[in-house]
This record gives sequence, C-alpha cells and structure tokens, in this order.
Amino acid sequence: MTETRTATTDTVLDRFLRYVVIDTQSDASSPTQPSTEKQKNLGRLLVEELLAIGLSDAHLDEHGYVYATVPANTDKQVPVICFCSHMDTAPDFTGTNVKPQILRSYAGGDIRLTGDPQQVIRVAEHPELKNQIGNDIVTSDGTTLLGADDKAGIAEIMTAAQFLIANPDIKHGAVKLLFTADEEIGRGVDKVDFAKLGATFAYTMDGETAGHIEDETFSADGVEIAISGVAIHPGFAKGRMENAIKIVGAIVDRLPKELSPETTEGREGFVHPTALSGSMEKASLSLIVRDFTEAGLAAKEQMLEDIISDVLKAYPGSSYAFTVKEQYRNMKVVLDRHPEIVENALEAVRRAGMEPVRGSIRGGTDGSRLSFMGLPCPNIFAGGHAFHSPLEWVSRQDMEKAVKTIVELARVWEERAP
Repeated sequence: MTETRTATTDTVLDRFLRYVVIDTQSDASSPTQPSTEKQKNLGRLLVEELLAIGLSDAHLDEHGYVYATVPANTDKQVPVICFCSHMDTAPDFTGTNVKPQILRSYAGGDIRLTGDPQQVIRVAEHPELKNQIGNDIVTSDGTTLLGADDKAGIAEIMTAAQFLIANPDIKHGAVKLLFTADEEIGRGVDKVDFAKLGATFAYTMDGETAGHIEDETFSADGVEIAISGVAIHPGFAKGRMENAIKIVGAIVDRLPKELSPETTEGREGFVHPTALSGSMEKASLSLIVRDFTEAGLAAKEQMLEDIISDVLKAYPGSSYAFTVKEQYRNMKVVLDRHPEIVENALEAVRRAGMEPVRGSIRGGTDGSRLSFMGLPCPNIFAGGHAFHSPLEWVSRQDMEKAVKTIVELARVWEERAP
C-alpha cells in the first residue's frame, strides 16, 4: 500500500516531501545562472524556512544560491564548516509534477510504481532494499524523477540546522549552509562567493547508501572532435568524397568496448560519446573521459587521438580538431592534505549508530570543484538511490541517520578544537 502525503511540519520526511514537488530541473542549453528561474522557487522557500528557525542572515542571491549561518555557541576557536547540497534535479528525466509515494513499513520484494506499472524497483537490481525491511520508502509514482538527488540532502541539512538551534546544549562552531543551483549540469559552484561563505572546510550531502563517506571522485575531461571532410555532389563523388559523418561513425566504432560506462566498474575509467552532429562536409563528436588519475585521463585522450589519426589515413583530404576541456579533478588530492576532515566525518557516522564505509564516487559532486577552489569537501551519504531515473528512492530512516550525522559532525569539530 502506498500513500501520497503533503506536510507542513518540520521532520526530515515532511521537509523532503515539500521540496520534491517543486520543479527545479536545470538546463544545460541555457546560458543563464541559474540555468532555470524555477530553481529559485525552492530557494525562496528555503530562505523563508531558515529565517523562521532563526537564521537571520539567510538569503537567496542573484545566481540562485542560498546562504545561511547557524551561529557558534562555544568559546572555542572551531573551524567554520559548511554543509552543501544542490537544489536542481537532473535533465535526464522529467521533474515536473512529482507525486511522491510513501511505502510504509516496507516488507520486502519488488516495488511497482503506481503511475507507470512498467516501472519496477527490483530487489535484484537494488540490493540495498534488503537492508530497508520495516523502513518507510519514498518513491515517485514512476512518471518523473523523485528528486532525492539532492533534495534529500537539503532536507537533512535544514532539519539538522533546526535541531542545533533548538538544542543549545549541543556545542558547535559556526556552521554555514550553502544550497547551490545547476550542479547537475556542471555549474554548481561557478558563482559561489567564498568570502561571504567564510568556511574553512565543507561537506556535500549528496551520496547514496547510509554510512558511506566518499573522499575520492573521478577526474573528468570533456573532449570535442571536429571533422572537416570533403564535400562533393554525390553524383560525381567517386574517389573524391570524404563524408565527415562516416568518418565520425568510424571513430565511434573504433572506441574500445571495454572502456565504456556499460562495461566498467569500481576504479576503472571510461570513454563515453555523449553527442554527435554534422553533415557531409563537417561533423562533430562530443565525449566525456573519466579516470581516477590524471595519467589515466591523458592515456585515454592519447588513445582517442591515435584512433582519429588512424581512421583519417583512409581520408587524405580530411582533417580534424581535437579539444580537451577540464571538467573536474579527483578531490582526494586535496583531502589527503587535511585528513581530519574525513576522520571527523567517520567519527560522526559512528556516533550516529553506523559503521562508516569510506569509498570512491564514479562521478563528481560540487565537492570535487570546491576542493580545488580552496574549500576541501568530501561527500556524505544522503540516502537516495537510483539517481537520475524514475526508479529513484530513499528511506525516511536513512534520511534521519544523515540528520544525526550532521549534528554529530558539528559536535565532533567543537570537541576536537583546541
């Protein structure tokens, strides 16, 4: 039995249900910041709620970011920490008219979504469900994303902030809150005002399984390949035409199958074509390249260029341009210089009643770029699963564990301050 629920109370679940029904999808084709004005609708609600719990500096800026501070309540000199989540949802699947469903006291088994019975969250494909027996599972109705990525993180940070304000016996330093726009399209921290934020370290609440902390991400590049072919009227083309579309097709065909997203896992990188377009005369191919090391990135990019050069041997009149654009880098390089950031998070997870699991992300977060912009920032679980798809789900109990982790982390930093 599932149920739909609206709420005005302030538990983490009720906050989450309020937030996911607001459409905040970002748009990579838009040049503005934020890329969609509707992201500010959630931002304005968050500011209203933050002011209501007493965070008097809460505000939404012109770029769509929300900033706020939970003031310190200790005389110790505690490093200022920041908790960060993103307001936008992915462009991969619609986020309009989200209808969250609650499956109370999950008894096990596959979950068929009510709005589209073809959509089934299968235990065989989502083994973490085996750890959720008795928990309350939130899904979409199968016709949209849920938005747990990353409105679960937002709800958790908001609930933890309210808890710290309501419980002054928990000593902590200043805690900064940052909610960003456009993370899903790679622009999440482009316009962050670091002087205004004033934090020393940060944590994104944007991970998956409860207890997990990630201090390593892919390093990521984008590659653009432009092919200039030889255009001739097809009636007189023999021995002369060099069709740019066919050249691009030959390049894609030569990409190693064992280096694709669908054949790699763990610490294996990949090369992934994301878009192609063109005509007989000119064609372009966009790819993303991922590896945990910069040497691995460079090797894959050299392999790509070698493939192009080899393909073009059969097309002597054609030429190519090869452009690499850095997207983000493995945050472990930065975090290893500040081991206390992750150690304190591991301790907070223990205090919240879980055995911490330290791992790597086969992707990136706002924390990847924040780390290289001077704000070292690992990633903490938010509890969501199956991101970017209509099968997205999260449990109330895992969100509550994340709230407790945030509260304990603020306490750990204060206790360990000199």
